[in-house]
Amino acid sequence: MTPNQPPRTMAEKILSARSGKFVSAGDLAVVEVDQVMIVDSIAQSVIKVLADLEATPKFPERVSFVIDHVAPASTVSVAEAQKEAREYASAHGCRLFDVGRGICHQVLMEEGLARPGWIVLGSDSHSTTYGAVGAFGTGMGATDIALAAASGKTWLKVPESVKVTFAGDLRPGVSAKDAALEMIRVLGADGATYMSVEIHAGDRFTRGERMTLANLCVEAGAKCGLAVPGGEVLSDYGYDFPSWVYPDEGATYLREVTIDLSALQPRMSAPSEVDNVHDVSALRGLKVDQVFIGTCTNGRLEDLHAAADVLQGQRVAPHTRLLVIPASSVVMEQAMADGTLLTLMQAGAILGTPGCGPCMGRHQGVLAPGEVCVSTSNRNFIGRMGAAESKVYLASPAVAAATAVLGHIGLPEDLKVTVAS
Repeated sequence: MTPNQPPRTMAEKILSARSGKFVSAGDLAVVEVDQVMIVDSIAQSVIKVLADLEATPKFPERVSFVIDHVAPASTVSVAEAQKEAREYASAHGCRLFDVGRGICHQVLMEEGLARPGWIVLGSDSHSTTYGAVGAFGTGMGATDIALAAASGKTWLKVPESVKVTFAGDLRPGVSAKDAALEMIRVLGADGATYMSVEIHAGDRFTRGERMTLANLCVEAGAKCGLAVPGGEVLSDYGYDFPSWVYPDEGATYLREVTIDLSALQPRMSAPSEVDNVHDVSALRGLKVDQVFIGTCTNGRLEDLHAAADVLQGQRVAPHTRLLVIPASSVVMEQAMADGTLLTLMQAGAILGTPGCGPCMGRHQGVLAPGEVCVSTSNRNFIGRMGAAESKVYLASPAVAAATAVLGHIGLPEDLKVTVAS
């Protein structure tokens, strides 16, 4: 910040640095794009726009195709679309992550394709996840994604910012997912529309936990979710963060909220809006047909560990299905090596191929009319995981695991009561 420039938010700092000029909320910024990510469900549309433009990717090394949404393919038409994506990536020198590698956001983070200060565009709304490491990540439709691939650039309206400060420490049994759901409750489903949710948490939260927080920012309508660097993330990058990533003291925010983590109880989002958040205890006892642990929100190794800690020595209820889908092949290998997968499967879990699985209701666990699911995913809209008459509740991996054993919504401590009685 120079004497003549007003203090700026994290989004303003990143877009100023990357556009090469001072910009503030409401300005338009043209920026080079560091990575364009295209998932299988929209790849055909992106390829068609590129063909209509008679254009090809300007920087193929900055374009990644990820086959994760319906992987392996569930129908002939899906298989045809994925074949086209593979052939296009090969013909034009783009990076391809094929079936089984995992969910786009998890894979890009593991591969170092989202870094502090980068601009990362994805054809998936939860591309806000990249903000966990200080990258301006956002989702776009097929046309904008194709234009970014063809030109290597994009334009963005610099977003207003909402400052969310997490204070205090999480109590035992309460997780980053609970903090994220509470954040969405406080902001509201449209409380941050086209804004940057700037997360101030000091050194709290691991990189994976920050991914959970940034991932869910889009559920408040946010353009991006930017976590101010701290803790494990700083260690990961050797304190090598560019100084222009950090927000200035005195920056202007449209709204500021503080969430006291020490007062937080395990939270659950009830149908059919993500911001319909309650204490789990208020929903305790509702019969559940299916439990799903996975997705870009909570499919990481630490999430599987949390579930395994609850499921150790337990057995899934007879009338309840427990689906577990690791977020990536790396997560799956790690969970296999340390015995986590064995614990989950001995408890009765059904294991799926790394990817998005049943999150969008297209395969590997579609719900029937009237069925109830507790999921660690990020959306519970009507029909999200199958029939319009089904219902989806969102929760942390520990609550999901306890629910699978109980056969109804409950908390890990409820298992101890059940055993004792």
